[in-house]
Amino acid sequence: MNIPTIDLPRIVVIGAGFAGLQVAKKIDTNHYQLVLIDKNNYHTFQPLLYQVSSAGLEPDSIAYPIRKILRKKKNTFYRLTNVEQIDTEKSIIKTAIGDIGYDKLVIATGATNNFFGNDSIATHSLPMKSLTDALNLRSKILGNFEKALNTTDLERREELMNFVIVGAGPTGVELAGALAELKNKILPNDFPDLDLRVMKIHLIEAAPRVLAPMHERSSEKAFTALRKLGVHIWTETFVTDYKDNVVSTNGPESFRTDTLIWAAGVKGDFPEGLNATEIGRGHRIITDDFCIAKGVDNVYILGDAGLIQSERYPQGLPMLASVAMQQGMYLAKTFNRLARNKKTLPFIYNDKGSMATIGRNKAVVEVKKFRFQGFFAWLVWMFVHLMLLVGFRNRVVVFVNWMWNYFRYNNGLRLIVRPYKRPAKT
Repeated sequence: MNIPTIDLPRIVVIGAGFAGLQVAKKIDTNHYQLVLIDKNNYHTFQPLLYQVSSAGLEPDSIAYPIRKILRKKKNTFYRLTNVEQIDTEKSIIKTAIGDIGYDKLVIATGATNNFFGNDSIATHSLPMKSLTDALNLRSKILGNFEKALNTTDLERREELMNFVIVGAGPTGVELAGALAELKNKILPNDFPDLDLRVMKIHLIEAAPRVLAPMHERSSEKAFTALRKLGVHIWTETFVTDYKDNVVSTNGPESFRTDTLIWAAGVKGDFPEGLNATEIGRGHRIITDDFCIAKGVDNVYILGDAGLIQSERYPQGLPMLASVAMQQGMYLAKTFNRLARNKKTLPFIYNDKGSMATIGRNKAVVEVKKFRFQGFFAWLVWMFVHLMLLVGFRNRVVVFVNWMWNYFRYNNGLRLIVRPYKRPAKT
């Protein structure tokens, strides 16, 4: 991999998401050689993927080059490749471009979609976990409206204009709200000759309510706001299959749609080679309070890939960006303390709350015992997301886009740069 060998311990970080990026930014490379590996050459701000999917933002607004982030750090190297396997006994990582040894390994590879073993849904639904997924979904949504204009088959037109979102967590709720605003404010101008009353947005949730992890009050507000926007909400409903453009459920309801969007579940994603007996709930690697994988002293697991199981966190921690970021900063400080022969401390999560936006002037925010909704919550949501974006340029671009959309009701350019091609039926 053309990484020089020097007289410093080598720390290899796999993944440039929220956790891995914080480790890379905060670690003192006067004491370590840092190697960051990722399959993309950019960091993605995943909480705003839904706005790329709904044509509200362009992809470069929420992505930032890894090399630009690390350009001022010495003894730091980045490699664009896929990690294929980890040999913990020999402390070697096997990648598509060669092998590399490590003194300490940080796995921050995040999560992937969990289709719960349903191959048909995995093949034919559209997930939204990466920038590529978001662009596929944008092309699919916009392409469907173009196709709907050119068909005289009313049943086919309904299929093209019906959108089914599975999962009413923050991602599903925010995407449903964005699609509803697209229908109500944007598409009537873009497609004046298309009867948009045919368009339906269905949000399906297995739990009894939307935003189930949040307080009931927040859930009720989100439910009411979505219904006012015209979203059809189905709670306590499981999707069992998706075949021939028909979504089957555990109840009497079924939905004909050309677009099934999967936001229902995630699981930990990590390379092969780790002890399978130490993988816990949510397909996550079990760690101790110091984020160290059980049985391997020099391997650390962060973010969605790891599951802390201890007296302090018997149920582990949620798969949230805030957890990943705090763990990344914690581990960088831990490495810096080790370099100075100082005692290490266990990770303690500071729950700063949760939030979700439903649309224009509508959001729900929970911060410890405080809960609020509406316009002020929406402003808080925007401010927090702007501050968490990587790069001043991205913050300015996103802010300008949001303000333009707020006053002009015109979000994005809605370009179909790369038409979406559906996988062949199996």
